Amino acid sequence: MTGNKQLIDLSHTIEHGLITYRGLPAPVICDFLSREQSRQHYAPGTEFQIGKIEMVANTGTYLDSPFHRYEDGKDLSQLSLNSLADLQGIVISAGGAQARAITETAFDGVDVKGKAVLIQTGWDAHWKTDRYFEGHPFLTKDAAKLLADQGAVLVGIDSYNIDDTADLSRPAHTILLGSGIPIVEHMCNLHQLPLVGFKFFAVPVKVKGFGTFPVRAFAVVER
Repeated sequence: MTGNKQLIDLSHTIEHGLITYRGLPAPVICDFLSREQSRQHYAPGTEFQIGKIEMVANTGTYLDSPFHRYEDGKDLSQLSLNSLADLQGIVISAGGAQARAITETAFDGVDVKGKAVLIQTGWDAHWKTDRYFEGHPFLTKDAAKLLADQGAVLVGIDSYNIDDTADLSRPAHTILLGSGIPIVEHMCNLHQLPLVGFKFFAVPVKVKGFGTFPVRAFAVVER
């Protein structure tokens, strides 16, 4: 809590051996230079650690840029900060007894124009379990088209994938990224947010030729 603002972390922790997406390798996190090794390079009592990580881009809570889907789409280095940070956010509650498929009716009466639309399914409760990989909620093609047509600037979800992984055409990715709308997947803690009245941030590192990278997604809530 800072003054009358609360910062809410919406990202999973990346750690050695974490499986984010079944079939993709876990990150390898280790020392490049250990504290013990560093002692020979500095004055007595002075030591440093330099870490090393080997991982695929789709690890933890990550953002997809258009380049992830389209060869001529914007990569991470080309995304404007205006599309990633200080965004007006809204939460769409789509969990509970609702069907896996999140349809356009979930957005009835909601003004998504110019907003980061965060879809709360509650699926993050299964994070780091086998259930997380099977039967996850997803956005339908028509819902993705509605969000694109009505001017959403970013779409996030706390599920395994914004698409049904059985649909190899990946319509939600295709429509949203084709419209220049970044996607944030594998989010968490969306239940801690109000439905409206917060700012959203999800900024990846500025890597040329990359379409996806982990983010420290968070929200700033005025209290």
